[in-house]
Amino acid sequence: MSDSSPAPVLDVWCELQCPDCRSALDDLRALRARYGDRLELRLRHFPLEKHKHAFAAAQAAEEALEQGKGWEYVEAVLGRVEELDRAGEPFLVEVARELGLDAEEFDTALIDGRHILIVDADQAEGKAIGVTGTPTYVIDGQRLDGGKSQEGLRERIEEIADRLLAGNP
Repeated sequence: MSDSSPAPVLDVWCELQCPDCRSALDDLRALRARYGDRLELRLRHFPLEKHKHAFAAAQAAEEALEQGKGWEYVEAVLGRVEELDRAGEPFLVEVARELGLDAEEFDTALIDGRHILIVDADQAEGKAIGVTGTPTYVIDGQRLDGGKSQEGLRERIEEIADRLLAGNP
């Protein structure tokens, strides 16, 4: 960025086996289209215990971020939640392959658990700040819970982002 102030951060607490997160994709795409690099969207993991593949999916998303296609991967997996329900980890590796990522590396990452600490740390932080479901957004210290309803949330996020970008506290 040309000016010295860092982009405001929108933390998106997300779970890749969560249908509510899938419905949030349009909002996330719209935000990325509207702000580009001026707003940093940060994927945060909050796998829920009721979804048995969510923890593996969070690790896979971290591997995708490392390989440079984090959000693309998140969108691809969320778009096919039912397949993840059915097929589990092989599906996670399959999506990586479809996106041209190193699928072997995905497989290895899921086996050696190299991303577990990040996922655990996110989950712990989420619990500490009161995240109970996904998607939950945090921007400028405000928590917006999209798990109950996503009605009007994007507008609220844009309001806060616009204010931050205008430099008004």
